[in-house]
Amino acid sequence: MRIFVTGASGWIGSAVIPELLSAGHHVLGLARSDAAAESVARLGAEAHRGDLGDLDSLRAGAAAADGVIHLGYSHDFTQMEAAARTDLAVIDAIGTALEGTERPFVVAAGVLGLAPGRVATEQDVPDPAGHPRNAGVRTAMGYATRGVRVSSVRFAPTVHGPGDHGFIAILVGIAREKGVSAYIDDGGNRWPAVHRLDAANLVRLAVDAAPAGAALHATAEEGVPTREIAEAIGRGLGLPVVSIPAEQAGEHFGWMGRIFGGDAAASSSATQRLLGWNPTHPGLIADLEAGYYFKK
Repeated sequence: MRIFVTGASGWIGSAVIPELLSAGHHVLGLARSDAAAESVARLGAEAHRGDLGDLDSLRAGAAAADGVIHLGYSHDFTQMEAAARTDLAVIDAIGTALEGTERPFVVAAGVLGLAPGRVATEQDVPDPAGHPRNAGVRTAMGYATRGVRVSSVRFAPTVHGPGDHGFIAILVGIAREKGVSAYIDDGGNRWPAVHRLDAANLVRLAVDAAPAGAALHATAEEGVPTREIAEAIGRGLGLPVVSIPAEQAGEHFGWMGRIFGGDAAASSSATQRLLGWNPTHPGLIADLEAGYYFKK
C-alpha cells in the first residue's frame, strides 16, 4: 500500500517509516520544512510538503494514498486548546478524503487519564473533558461508520529508546538540576511504557489489519512504578533518591509534577491478541540502565 504519514520525521514517525518499508509499503511522509523533507527522504520515503495547518495538502496526501497514519501533533503544553483544534481539523480533512473508501486511517492517542486508579483497557472510552485531544480522536472513530477503517493507537506516556527527548529525558534533566532523583509520595503510582520500535511495529500492524473502530494500546509494560524510574535515574546520575510530598510536587517538578504523579497503568492484552503484537525490545528500566539517557 501507499501510506501517507503525518509526523513522519518525528520521534515515532521516523521509526514507523522503516517499519512500513520493511513490510513492502510505499511511504509518503508529510514534511513542513526542507530539513524534514531531507529526513523523510533519508529514511527511504517520499516527502509530501505541507503542515498540519495546510488542510488542502493533507486532503491531497490522503486522497493519493491507500491508507493514512496520523501521528503529527503539537505538544506545546501552553497551547493545548489550539493544538486540539488543529488536530480536529486535520482529522476531519483526512476522514472526509477517505470517506467511503474502506481505507485504513490510524490515529494517535494516549492512555494518560484514561482510567485513573486502575488498569485501563482497550474497552475504556476517553473522557472528552479529560484532554482537549480526546475530541479529535472521538471524531476520528466516528468515521468507522462512514466507510473508513479507522483505528486509534493509544501510546504510553513514555515511548523510550536511544534519542528520546520526551518525559524520561525531562525527568533526567530535573534530577540533574535539583541534585536528587525524586518520586512523589511512596512512588507506587504506575507509568506504562513502550519501546519506540515496538510502538512502530504496532502502528504498522494497525494500518495492515486493525478492524474499523478498534482502540489499540501501545503499552509493552502495563505500569512501571515511578519509584523504580526515579531509582534508575538516581543510579544513572549518581544522585540520591528521595520522596517528594504530593503538595510539593509542583515546586520540585514544575508542570511535570502533575503528569509524573498520575497513576496510568494500561493493559495491552486485547491489542496483542487482536493483532499478534509481541513487544520484544528492552523495557524502560533496562533502557535507563543502558546509560544513554545520561549522556550530555
